Amino acid sequence: MDVILLERVAKLGQMGEVVRVRDGYARNFLLTQGKALRATKDNRAKFDQMKVQLEARNLELKTEAAAVGAKLNGTSVVLVRQAGESGQLYGSVSTRDLAEALEAVGFHVGRQQIVLNHPIKTIGLHKIPVTLHPEVEVSVTANVARSAEEAERLARGENVMIPVDEDEDDEDELGDAAEEKVVEVLAEEGEEQA
Repeated sequence: MDVILLERVAKLGQMGEVVRVRDGYARNFLLTQGKALRATKDNRAKFDQMKVQLEARNLELKTEAAAVGAKLNGTSVVLVRQAGESGQLYGSVSTRDLAEALEAVGFHVGRQQIVLNHPIKTIGLHKIPVTLHPEVEVSVTANVARSAEEAERLARGENVMIPVDEDEDDEDELGDAAEEKVVEVLAEEGEEQA
């Protein structure tokens, strides 16, 4: 089916282009979302009349998206999830979870705007692209951790797979003492052999 695009559609074309798409894609997505019109003679004439209004609206939406994008770009959200010792989540983080986390931080982003090619299934820092407008894309960071403390460690760049011992100083002192003992024993053996 041939359609006239009323806005830029990623991987399809620019506003005003006549493109051939599958019938189901046109009927179920492009036409129902108001992103395209069927490419008939009447609709072509209708598009020519609407073109100036569509371009003005597109420019307005793009400037609004750019303003929001400047604030949103680089934002980090913390998602606390249960995970095993290997860092594998027991569930996954989806676009809905990310949209809710961004909403909690003060940004209204729809799930459809979050570009997540596959669900997040491991703990760590994940860069997620967010498409605010077909021509405006920003990146946010999803900090997926087992606890708030672990999220802070991840944000600092620490490896959370290595367990943190609170008695690290004691272990270092024991290690130093053991090292000194080994040096003493080797020195004594050297004196005995001489």
